[in-house]
Amino acid sequence: MSIKLQNKDNYLIGVISDTHGSLHPSAIKLFANTDLIIHAGDIDKPEVLSSLQSIAPVIAVRGNMDNGTWAVELAETEVVEVGEVLVYVLHNLHMLDIDPVAAGFNAVISGHTHKPSVVNQKGVLFLNPGSATLPKSACMDSAALLHIHRNSLNAEIIELV
Repeated sequence: MSIKLQNKDNYLIGVISDTHGSLHPSAIKLFANTDLIIHAGDIDKPEVLSSLQSIAPVIAVRGNMDNGTWAVELAETEVVEVGEVLVYVLHNLHMLDIDPVAAGFNAVISGHTHKPSVVNQKGVLFLNPGSATLPKSACMDSAALLHIHRNSLNAEIIELV
């Protein structure tokens, strides 16, 4: 399934991953004015998606911890077109089996590591929002906001407190 958002110059996308069955209250506030929310897997409970869907449309992929009948409906990868920008979403970046540059993607969103990162590589933005509930080592609970202006991308990691 792919989703296509169009007819605007500016979009605000909420990005979250590795919620592991619990939605941080700060994430709900953070995503209040978003056009779309992307969940990069390890949702663990469908209620997390229901809560996010009450805020904005949601695109979610299945993570390695997403089991059960509710999770079979989730794809392992998703393609999202936001205005002039093409985004590839998967849970584990190590499972990336395409060349995002050759495929024309502007961004790749993933989770899994529980460590937030924003890296620009060969004109592609690689965004991992970290974990919203179970960060690793010195990392904080986090999510991200992806600002899109026409074909320009700017990602910011937000600490959830």
